[in-house]
Parts: sequence; C-alpha cells; structure tokens
Amino acid sequence: MRKEYEEQLKKAGLSIVPLNCKMKFSEFKLNSEGMIPVVVQDDENNEVLMLAYMNEEAFEMTVESGIMTYYSRSRDELWIKGLTSGHFQYVESLVVDCDSDTLLAKVTQIGAACHTGNRTCFFTPITDGKR
Repeated sequence: MRKEYEEQLKKAGLSIVPLNCKMKFSEFKLNSEGMIPVVVQDDENNEVLMLAYMNEEAFEMTVESGIMTYYSRSRDELWIKGLTSGHFQYVESLVVDCDSDTLLAKVTQIGAACHTGNRTCFFTPITDGKR
C-alpha cells in the first residue's frame, strides 16, 4: 500500500482491513482508459448508490484497505471516497459480472454517497414512471 495513502487513512482515524481477493486486476476486461466501472450498492438495503471507476491502483488500494477508492476521471487522480466529506464506504463485498468488465461493490455507506449531499446519485427522474 502506498505510504501516503496509509497515512491519509490513519489521519482520518480509519483502520485498515485488507480483503481476501480471488482475482487480479489484470483478469478484468477494461475500458479504453484502462479502468473498470464499479456499481456501488448499499449492503443493507440493496439501494444503488453510485457508479464510479477504478484503475489498477484504486483497485489495489481498495483491496488492501477495505475502503472504497476510485479514480476520478475529471480530476485525473485517485479518490478515497469520504476522505474530504467523511462519507466513507466500507467494503462488504466485491463481485465481478459475467463478462468480467464491471464490478459490483456492496458497501456500508456512511452519510451521503453523492457529492450533492443526496443519499444516492440516482435521484433525478427523467421519465413519468412505469408503462
């Protein structure tokens, strides 16, 4: 684990709980940017919270710490979810889909998942409802 990452987690008062991972990042089918999308779901109620991306370093840091870490495409940097907001995501499980090109992360969500302050990033309806 990167020393600076470990120091950031400790400074935030978080304990590191490594995950037992059965796959290597090289086994995933990545997008053209070398990343894999991650659907994030609340482990308790199955609510879809957000979609983010991981590069290899974000994946490794997530597995090594048990705290969701992503790669911000807009900021072009690693992003420890909750480091600035306090809204951390603790990994309960990581599952890969049948094509090995998308991850499903079940998490314990602390606070809001969305940067807007909403519980989930999916709160804006674009249709009138069901058929």
